[in-house]
Amino acid sequence: MTKSGSILAQTALAAAIAAGALMATAMPASALIACNKFGECWHVRENYVYRPEFGVTLHPDNWHWGRHEHFRWREHADRGYWHNGVWI
Repeated sequence: MTKSGSILAQTALAAAIAAGALMATAMPASALIACNKFGECWHVRENYVYRPEFGVTLHPDNWHWGRHEHFRWREHADRGYWHNGVWI
């Protein structure tokens, strides 16, 4: 192997190791599903603590409602909650 080929191989190896280390330390994106007592659900990025009178329940991101339950998806970009069709 030539000197330039050796340097190229070492650079490629170092890049592969760095990329692997970055992937190993990257945290997966987590989200939760919040639903209120009116059947409105939306995604939240953090585990917010909602006051009990808001009637909000948090579920894991892979949660699905049951066959006889009736919910609606209502997404919103800001922090808050849905209350009877109104974003608060």
